Amino acid sequence: MAILKIARMGHPVLLRVADPVADPTDPEIRRLVQDMAETMVDAGGIGLAAPQVHVPLRLFVWRQGEEVAALINPEIELLGPPEEGGWEGCLSIPGLRGHVGRARRIAFRGLDLDGDAVEGEAEGMLARVMQHEYDHLNGVLYPSRMADLSLFGFTEELARAAALQPPAAQETPR
Repeated sequence: MAILKIARMGHPVLLRVADPVADPTDPEIRRLVQDMAETMVDAGGIGLAAPQVHVPLRLFVWRQGEEVAALINPEIELLGPPEEGGWEGCLSIPGLRGHVGRARRIAFRGLDLDGDAVEGEAEGMLARVMQHEYDHLNGVLYPSRMADLSLFGFTEELARAAALQPPAAQETPR
C-alpha cells in the first residue's frame, strides 16, 4: 500500500466529471481503494474520492467506525427536506472550512469491490460525507455549495471566533 498525493483546489482533475469504473473487480481498483483508504486515514480525513488522488474514476471511500468502506460508480438520491447546515472541510482544500447545506437523508447505490450491487440509506454525518465525496466525482467542490461565504474561512480563525461567542450562539462543527 502507498500514501497517494492529494490534489488541491485548482487542479483540473477536481473540476471534471469522473469516468465510470469499467471493472470493479480489477486488481488495480482494489489496490487503488486500499491506497486511498491508507491515504485518507493518514491525512485524518473521513472520506476521499478518487479524483482527489489524481485518478478521474467514479469511486470513493469513507470511514465507518474503524473500518473503511468503498462505493464504486455510485448514484445518490436526496431523500427530501429538511436540508441541514453543517461545517465541512476537505483534504483538497487544506486548512479551510465552510458551512454547507446538505440533505439530511440520502439513498445510495453502486458496486462493491466484488462487483456486487450495494444499496442503502444514510443520514446525518454519513449522508453528508457521501454527498461531499459524490460531488467530487462530478467536479464540484464544497465552496460552490455554500449559501453564505462569510461562513468560509481558515479552521484556526473559525475556532478562535467560535471561542469568543457565548455558548448558546455556537454551532457544533461537523
